[in-house]
Amino acid sequence: MRSSFDPTTLHTDLFIDGVWRKAAGAATFTVENPATQEVIAEVADGGADDALEAIAAAGRAQAKWSTSTPRERADILRRAFDLVIANTDRLAAIMTAEMGKPLAEARGEVAYGAEFLRWFSEEAIRIGGDHTTSVDGNTRILISKEPVGPCVLVTPWNFPLAMGARKIAPAIAAGCTMVFKPAELTPLTSLALVDIFRQAGLPDGVLNVVTTSGAAGVVEPWMNSGIARKVSFTGSTEVGKILLRQAAENVMRSSMELGGNAPFVVLADADVERAVDGAMKAKMRNMGEACTAANRFFVHRSLAEEFGEKLAKRMGELQVGNGALEGTEVGPLIEQKGLDKVEDLVADAVAKGARILTGGTRPQGPGYFYTPTVLTDVPLDAQLMTTEIFGPVAAITPFDSEDEAVRLANDTDWGLVGYVFTENVDKAMRFSSALEVGMVGLNTGLVSNPAAPFGGVKQSGLGREGGKIGIDEFLEYKYTAIAR
Repeated sequence: MRSSFDPTTLHTDLFIDGVWRKAAGAATFTVENPATQEVIAEVADGGADDALEAIAAAGRAQAKWSTSTPRERADILRRAFDLVIANTDRLAAIMTAEMGKPLAEARGEVAYGAEFLRWFSEEAIRIGGDHTTSVDGNTRILISKEPVGPCVLVTPWNFPLAMGARKIAPAIAAGCTMVFKPAELTPLTSLALVDIFRQAGLPDGVLNVVTTSGAAGVVEPWMNSGIARKVSFTGSTEVGKILLRQAAENVMRSSMELGGNAPFVVLADADVERAVDGAMKAKMRNMGEACTAANRFFVHRSLAEEFGEKLAKRMGELQVGNGALEGTEVGPLIEQKGLDKVEDLVADAVAKGARILTGGTRPQGPGYFYTPTVLTDVPLDAQLMTTEIFGPVAAITPFDSEDEAVRLANDTDWGLVGYVFTENVDKAMRFSSALEVGMVGLNTGLVSNPAAPFGGVKQSGLGREGGKIGIDEFLEYKYTAIAR
């Protein structure tokens, strides 16, 4: 059964100051279905003039929006949550058409993304402060929290609904206005989400969206405008560094969720079946196109053969195809460039001595498909070990001691997430402490949760999204001294 994707219902224009409108000069760019390589939409191609109009609208709206009540903001988010859930099938169909993930997984993303709206609707009414007395007793100290101001939000293509929801929801909850640039490859889901906020009653100018084929031409004017007070970006470390340099010019608050190179460590006492189950989640979610995807599998030598064989069997049984078709478990990669990268990484590893247990091929026909692949005996000098794969490839390297496993896991510039499988509680906690990452999955291959703070260390980013502290990224502290 095919999805119910209907291109005639799509929003494809810019959304500025509460109005859907064409880009300057009516410029457009195309959106492609990666499973068929067919064009499915023409989307407004915004530029610098559009960007400046959008940030100006956000600036005008900030003063009034910052005085909105916590209940008002919470109610808007709760209505948006209800609308997202009610439109699950439509949103999933749009996502599958433009991004490729199977419909079942797309529906899962809708539920995951919606939970950020519900979570921050509840956090909006819990923004607190503090009141105390100075040590000399002469001054009352009042600490309050205020919205940081207009925010620049930039999201990636791999989770087009969840990433938008994860940034927009806390900004709304905190009382911030926004300019939002979704990814060029997957703008349609983001535009559908924006319209849901409009339907939920978000005031004009609070959320402004500019789609574009030239990110720098839109984001740089926002960063240089002097209006924006914060940037929240999810994407590559390379682009994140550019934005941090731009943010420094106006001393903007910054949240960066950047690249990953996640280690997946299977210790000698691990339950192999449990580890394989975890590996399937950590590797194959979103076809491996996730910053949290397990990149390097370090397996104790005593278990490496068994683990590799069982993982290869599970990976080899997955049904590859168009995500809109019933039974599909693995969709295409997002574009030709990503497909070429995965193929080159596998070829490099094999040339250096790795063995293919399953996969390693491109299926015939249209679409950017790559078969789920398991490599074993991957040498440390293979490019797979230092490059974020972003594809359905599991690279296994044996280790002999726990100290070696920790050293290998931490031998990277990135530190977003790490996974550890062991049946020993002491080892689990010791490894969790030793891993240089912002998140650890202990005997689980799934760490993303709206109730938990998502983010990394080292070159994987700054700040946290989600959890009780996620809203603090959009708030400033103000101290008022009151004479007694």
